[in-house]
Amino acid sequence: MSLAEIADMLLTILHTTGFMNLGWKMPVMWLIGCIFIYLAIGKKYEPLLLLPIGFGIFIVNFPLTPLMGVTENGHRELINIFYHYGVEWEVIPCIIFLGLGAMTDLGPLIANPKSMLIGVGAQLGVFVTFTGAVLAGFTLKEAASVGIIGGADGPTTIYLTQHLAPQLLGANALAAYSYMAMVPIIQPLIMRMMTNKKERAIRMKQLRPVSKKEKILFPLIAAAIIALLVPAVIPLMGMFLLGNLMRESGVVDRLSETSQGALMNTVTIFLGVSVGATMQADKFLTWKPLFIFGIGLVDFAVCTIGGILTVKIMNIFLKDKINPLIGSAGVSAVPMAARVSQVVGQEYDKKNYLLMHAMGPNLAGIIGSAAAAGMFIAMFS
Repeated sequence: MSLAEIADMLLTILHTTGFMNLGWKMPVMWLIGCIFIYLAIGKKYEPLLLLPIGFGIFIVNFPLTPLMGVTENGHRELINIFYHYGVEWEVIPCIIFLGLGAMTDLGPLIANPKSMLIGVGAQLGVFVTFTGAVLAGFTLKEAASVGIIGGADGPTTIYLTQHLAPQLLGANALAAYSYMAMVPIIQPLIMRMMTNKKERAIRMKQLRPVSKKEKILFPLIAAAIIALLVPAVIPLMGMFLLGNLMRESGVVDRLSETSQGALMNTVTIFLGVSVGATMQADKFLTWKPLFIFGIGLVDFAVCTIGGILTVKIMNIFLKDKINPLIGSAGVSAVPMAARVSQVVGQEYDKKNYLLMHAMGPNLAGIIGSAAAAGMFIAMFS
């Protein structure tokens, strides 16, 4: 073999490596991926989600990696398989809602039905952001998928975006999960700005006990109402309520434990890596995804404000006042937003226990964001 042939062979090998195909955008995405991994490991912000998302962002932004493409034979590459069958087919968000339902005690919502109004009021940011996104040049479908981010509900964001604007899935999901993870950072400042010391110190009456019969009937009644009013989201909410029924029935413990344990963990891995892997440099580092990430923060803040304002308005008419701090829990980041209400409340009264009161609006936020998503699907599909 001549020296020229050896040189050609070495050059060919070099071209098959990533070094010859690096672009300046890729290291930027490596950094973004590492930031997410740092938040998961170093700060412990939603590590079950942010770690696989961060790694997905990191690994997919190396050149020539066979992860998200389709081969010449039409075969999907590894993460593309997870994404196609799990996310595009809307399987993973529904399974996650099944697990959430199996993990959730709906007693606080049943005991205090008024908290449904707080969950509805906390969707204010969804419609404000929808309007802002339309004015910024997004289509109506794109604006609707961006608006839902403020509810801090990742599976609902994915479900709606896949229906209306799948090209924005990566950016929307990344923003939704990012702000859901940063609830303890973002919300306390807004809560202090929107309330005074007297309001923060309001003590609420203990919630009434909720019977087992009520807990079994609630998912059946709620499923029927949702199926009639917003049928587009019954795949999500139906699975959520099935999971809750399995929990409360007490006769299928194995199914309930699997739904909230092994099954939930498995699909979380696939979802996180798939969402992260959609954030390829050439798609993410453009004005729309960056705008989405920025406006998502405004969306989340306005949703938090909306929940607090709803409580303040309700207090005008209520004899037994509600602590406005639980209004911030109207976003659907369960149970983190409710815990933040408890933490901030105890800064002003160490014997004030708001957690169970805040869980009502928190659970109502899941239903509220799903209802908003169903409305958007009905309007724009």
